[in-house]
Amino acid sequence: MVRALVAVLAGSAVASGVSATELGIDGSRFTLDGEPTFLLGISYYAGLARTPELMERDLDDLRAHGVNWVRVWATWDRHGTEPAVDAEGAAVEPAMQRLKTLVRLADERGMVVDVTFHRGGGLTSQQAHLAAVRTITQALLPWRNAYIDVANERDVGDARFVSLEECRELRDAIREIDPRRLITASCALGSREALAEYLETTQLDFITPHLPRGARDPAKTEERVRQYLARMQEMGRLVPVHLQEPFRRDYGSWQPGAEAFLTDLRGAIAGGAAGWCLHNGSNRRADDGEPRRSFDLRPERGPFIETLDEVEREVLGQMAGVLSAG
Repeated sequence: MVRALVAVLAGSAVASGVSATELGIDGSRFTLDGEPTFLLGISYYAGLARTPELMERDLDDLRAHGVNWVRVWATWDRHGTEPAVDAEGAAVEPAMQRLKTLVRLADERGMVVDVTFHRGGGLTSQQAHLAAVRTITQALLPWRNAYIDVANERDVGDARFVSLEECRELRDAIREIDPRRLITASCALGSREALAEYLETTQLDFITPHLPRGARDPAKTEERVRQYLARMQEMGRLVPVHLQEPFRRDYGSWQPGAEAFLTDLRGAIAGGAAGWCLHNGSNRRADDGEPRRSFDLRPERGPFIETLDEVEREVLGQMAGVLSAG
């Protein structure tokens, strides 16, 4: 019955030729169709490897657990996943079509898609990076439920590094095509000075700070979010704080349990964050990376939820309850 209703609504949206879901910002909050909405999400990095049928199943499964956004990478090229753009920033098929399919299917379900780029791998120059964001922006014009992270972890001093000035150029390139597209660039933003420089130089729409990943950090999330908001109030420019990539399992020596994730989520909500993600990925301690979770979503891996481990599925089952209680 639920799937049938979704299909009817989806058909209506497509027939009308308009996006079914619109992401916006109101002060420090995100909005969906004008209503303040906390973005409760999950990493879905290699989503461009999925078939449309698996995308539909994955999104329906996630929506049933209260998830209303997913993070996919336009430049993900691991474990057989083809990126949506090549080294010059041109579209790659069928990956580009899969990206558009994912955004469309999410739109039909009232869900948001984070479309992330990274410097390095295929995109090694600003010229190619600019071409890539222009290509993706043009492709996403029919839908209002996606935002763009122009540079994942842009402040890391390796191949990922993208200067604030380059982020502003990337932002301006997107704005020339789509003045309403929401844009961010993820980074640490560990000091007042870094935050001020980011906001002033890039003129991006919200911040996506990647916080520290230690055993004591979930208990510090509420205060960290409050500090970001207070600093922005002092600066006279208040934007959403979106916790797009928290800690995850199988990353370092600390193996977080379900309560650590739920504590982090509670802190995000209490502190005034606009969104939070159940981050997941491959096992850095295993030679084959298993379990790879969102880092490897080739069709033979089966439904996405089944790639998560027992702890992550427990968190997934409780997230919506935490949000409603918060």
